[in-house]
Amino acid sequence: MRVVEDLRNSVFGLVQRNPDTMIIGEDLLDPYGGAFKVTKGLSDAFPKNVITTPISEAGLVGVGLGMALRGKTVVAEIMFGDFLTLTMDQLVNHAAKVKWMFNDAVDANLIVRTPMGGGRGYGPTHSQSIEKHFCGVPGLTVLAVNQFSSPGKLLEKAVSIGSPVLFIENKIMYSKLVEPERLITYDKPDGIILTYGGVSEMCVKAAERLLEDEEITIEVVPIESLSPLPIELIQNVTAKSDRIFTVEEGTESWGFGAACAEHILSAGITPKHFISIAADPIAIPSARNWELQILPNVGRIERQILETF
Repeated sequence: MRVVEDLRNSVFGLVQRNPDTMIIGEDLLDPYGGAFKVTKGLSDAFPKNVITTPISEAGLVGVGLGMALRGKTVVAEIMFGDFLTLTMDQLVNHAAKVKWMFNDAVDANLIVRTPMGGGRGYGPTHSQSIEKHFCGVPGLTVLAVNQFSSPGKLLEKAVSIGSPVLFIENKIMYSKLVEPERLITYDKPDGIILTYGGVSEMCVKAAERLLEDEEITIEVVPIESLSPLPIELIQNVTAKSDRIFTVEEGTESWGFGAACAEHILSAGITPKHFISIAADPIAIPSARNWELQILPNVGRIERQILETF
């Protein structure tokens, strides 16, 4: 099953099981069915549960928050993750705080889905990975899909949390197959890659090439919960090797690699090599060949791992 199909089945299942579930976003109505087709067919099947909105990310998340405060389960779609900046006030200043502001009398079961990342030549304002700006916000959970476990089950987990969730997908991942069998674990691997989201497949491809060409064993660990991070998992897996790599599609500064390093070092784990692989700190260009050079790619991951041997 492809990632888009797994997510679509999950969304349909959410509405079927709970008629109080509302789906809200731009261009969701059929026959278009959303920019990346996760909600295709939904408005025909459940016309009372799907609201298509004007082009106002702040407005649609604000409306979604209001419905969630009235007891609805709300899945709001932001067409491109870059536009999350327009929802910052609603998510950070309001949704994430309501359970404390109202002494746990009310919470907001609001899930904001959005595709992140580049690789499709969409240019500097439609290709970013800016989820790190939302990590560490008290009361806001940040989850990231990867194709090596079920995206649909992760969406169901997001709904079960019962409080605001930012749910990160990836543009280049929708057409990929869900393939959990491609992840290999080792007792004592030559290296560990901690990663998340769309670059997870690049890491797995690099690990497969290194195993075939160089007999180097690299264990890839895709992380689904970015905030809060699964600290125990990170510490346990990185204790198995003295070569640790983190790979993220966003820029390195104040990012995923730094957060992982904090928890690794705080456990007294001191790897011989710790390398963070991330996007170059520039705006993402529209020229696709240049875009692919400044973002992490399989060859770059493979080379930086080989340099440690």
